[in-house]
Amino acid sequence: MSKPHSPIVIRESQPDDITDIQRIYAHHVQNGTASFEEVAPDTEAMAVRRQAVLELGAPYIVAERDGVVHGYAYATGFRPRSAYRYTVENSIYVEPQATGMGIGSKLLSTLIERCTDLGYRQMIAVIGGSQNLASINLHKRHGFEPAGQLNATGYKFGAWVDTVIMQRALGPGDDSLPD
Repeated sequence: MSKPHSPIVIRESQPDDITDIQRIYAHHVQNGTASFEEVAPDTEAMAVRRQAVLELGAPYIVAERDGVVHGYAYATGFRPRSAYRYTVENSIYVEPQATGMGIGSKLLSTLIERCTDLGYRQMIAVIGGSQNLASINLHKRHGFEPAGQLNATGYKFGAWVDTVIMQRALGPGDDSLPD
């Protein structure tokens, strides 16, 4: 009889997680359109990216089970101009053998909660590929609504790829002015 898995734990990412984070991201770069990068960055580049998120005070979290990271998520500023300071963009990546286990949902709900607690008012999802129904449906389940589609904005694997933009309010959204 096989040993049952322990529950999935969502926690703050640590520097030691970079190898797993890079492995998960590399799979998506090399095999899908969730990222428009075509060459997977190495662990050093991923560590620099993680640090930049943390320096902004934004969340960078991982989903761990039995001591292994199976997914990660983070928020970054949506655009660099100051007027966008209450809007974040999310990124979520789950390793392929762990899809369908609710990891993406747990990561996204935690990210939404943390960004709301930080005072952000809007969250944007920029999804690579209008055929990326797993990501589109995940975001719909968490209250995101379609905000637009940019057709043929990426070119990867010999084909044009659309960009789907989804959005949801955080906390009071635009019902009141920020502090």
